[in-house]
Amino acid sequence: MTDALLFRVDVPPTYRPHDAASLGPYLAGVPGVTNRLGGSPADWSIEEVGDGNLNLVFIVRGPADGLVVKQALPYVRLVGESWPLPLERTFFEHEALVEHARHAPGLGPAVYHYDGTLFLIVMELLEPHIVMRRGMIEGIRYPGFADTISHYLARTLFFTSDLALKAHEKKARAALFNRNVSLCNISEQLIFTEPYTLHQNNWWTSPELDGDAAAIRADVALKVAVSDLKYKFLTEAQALLHGDLHTGSVMVTAQDTRIIDPEFAFYGPMGFDVGAMLGNLLLNFFSQDGHARNGDDRADYKTWVLETTEAVWLNFNKAFCTLWHDARTGDAYPAALFETAEQAINSDALHGGYMRALFRDALGFAGAKMIRRILGLAHNIDFEQIPDKSLRATCERPALQFGRALVLGAGEFTDIAEVTEAARDLASRAEHA
Repeated sequence: MTDALLFRVDVPPTYRPHDAASLGPYLAGVPGVTNRLGGSPADWSIEEVGDGNLNLVFIVRGPADGLVVKQALPYVRLVGESWPLPLERTFFEHEALVEHARHAPGLGPAVYHYDGTLFLIVMELLEPHIVMRRGMIEGIRYPGFADTISHYLARTLFFTSDLALKAHEKKARAALFNRNVSLCNISEQLIFTEPYTLHQNNWWTSPELDGDAAAIRADVALKVAVSDLKYKFLTEAQALLHGDLHTGSVMVTAQDTRIIDPEFAFYGPMGFDVGAMLGNLLLNFFSQDGHARNGDDRADYKTWVLETTEAVWLNFNKAFCTLWHDARTGDAYPAALFETAEQAINSDALHGGYMRALFRDALGFAGAKMIRRILGLAHNIDFEQIPDKSLRATCERPALQFGRALVLGAGEFTDIAEVTEAARDLASRAEHA
């Protein structure tokens, strides 16, 4: 078990987990909900659909509309009551949804109600959206995704950082979110520590990847590099992060992209959110051979995934650069020092160095995310829905190798095209091995 057990879990006497029978009468007492759903509780359908690792999630439909109710449990749902987890994580999710909506409006679900005694959020039902990860397994393309996610990343990271905020504002916000210690601890252990040890939480495609897992545990250089990343995660409070941003935290249609589930939100290094998304796109790329069917070898789709990976970084970089020049009102790199005619070049050089460091961090975190999703506790369905174990391991092995390459060699890549080309080359060599 992780250090999460060290945190005290207080369950107030007013708390109770809802079920389908109790939720209807509760919602009938929430202002505005009855009008939104239409009818009365007798007319509503309520289904518990939570398939994540932590929470209860209900879809409620009425004659007029639907909504989602998300409620925290006092333990990790994936594991059970043997792993307690503070209920207050719902508070941080609600705060992050509200904060991010200020800077990137319309890109998350609308929030209708928050109950701080039941640790419950009532929010918009996103339909006909599906979880992006599931769509990518089916080979569906989402042409607007790269633009939307890069816009979301640029604005939420920039406007919650010292680049946009005065120091006292930033410190106050960071102090609030950095109380989310239990979920940060999960990330600290599951991403940066446990996959590199023999730990009861770990599992992998065995026996096919037994040797690969042992090689990761024996790789001293890799463990030093991932420990450096963990140190950044622990100490660099650059901006308000989503904290668990991946293709499973994105709901999509062909025309619309929404970002959900920021319960891991805290102030940390910007590269962590960016890298998490890049790493999960790369994981999907390496998984695609396992989802090929007769008449569809997924070659064209793999190209689209890598093109999308490139576009996410390039569009983010461009959007962040615009904000750097047009909206830098915070205490970091004050414009008064640099934004004069003779010193404008200095500002550009500053921005270039800042983005190179962010890119390096993002690649390192991407690699760490890739490794943990193959060897750690919570895996991606990108691989897990490949039923043939041998084929699954054949897809996972180069992904694991590429994750290692990113952690160890993040600083060796000068642009995102080099990253996608390296992924393509490794996948091709693995296919012909």
